[in-house]
This record gives sequence, structure tokens and C-alpha cells, in this order.
Amino acid sequence: MTGALNKITPKFVEFIPKELEAGTLYVSGEYTTTAHKCACGCGEKVVLPLHPTDWRLRFDGKSITMRPSIGNWSFPCRSHYLITENRIDWAGEWTDEQIAVGRGRDARRKTSWHDQRQQLPAEATAQGEPDGSWLSRLQQLVARWFR
Repeated sequence: MTGALNKITPKFVEFIPKELEAGTLYVSGEYTTTAHKCACGCGEKVVLPLHPTDWRLRFDGKSITMRPSIGNWSFPCRSHYLITENRIDWAGEWTDEQIAVGRGRDARRKTSWHDQRQQLPAEATAQGEPDGSWLSRLQQLVARWFR
């Protein structure tokens, strides 16, 4: 992997720019998404939604950690890495079978999470959670993302 990165720098933005700089992880809290150029150096744009069923981001005031790993299986490079405290930690290659199993697991996790959340607003209201709660705000942001 010629041109592969070993670190990435977070940049907090409202909107993800059309042109991405290599080595920069753009984070839009407003639109709950991130974007960066693939860490292998191939130049592909990697867009990751921030959501409990997708990727989670931790910012400690200096560095970013994202989980789970980033597997660019649909790119020719098929790169696989983690972002840990601004470091690119390269992960092993996955076979087509491993990718299919991982995608199936992800789909089941998303379905389960969304099924559970369909019941949550009524329960939360019954427990006295006010309108405009963090859950309501999160749902609005996710809905906006898919428009």
C-alpha cells in the first residue's frame, strides 16, 4: 500500500467539503457523519454515519477513536483499519465469506436496534421524558440524513 497513512487528524465541520484532504477526518456533528480519504492512499472517499448501529466516535479533547473497524470492501483496495487516538491501526484482510458474515451481523444488529426503538418513544413519554429529548433530537438528525 504505497501512500498508506499511519495517522489522521480530526477536523470538526458543519458540512463535509467536496474536496477532502488526505489525512483529515472530517466530523459533522450536525449531520452525524464523518468523511475521509481512504487511509490506504487510493483516494476513495469514505463516508461513515455516526449512529449506535453504525460507527461510534469518541473525542477526548485531543484525539478521535472510531469503532468498529473500517472495512472498505466495495473499493478495489479492500482496505481494513481502525482509527484509535488519531492512529491508523491496520487490520487483517477479510475473505468474501467473512465480509458476508459481517454484513449479515450488521443488518441483524440494525434491525434489532430499530425494532426496540419503535417502542421507546411511548415508553419514554409514559416515564415523563419531555418532548425534545436527546432521543427525539437523534431521530430528527437521522431522518434528516436520509432525506
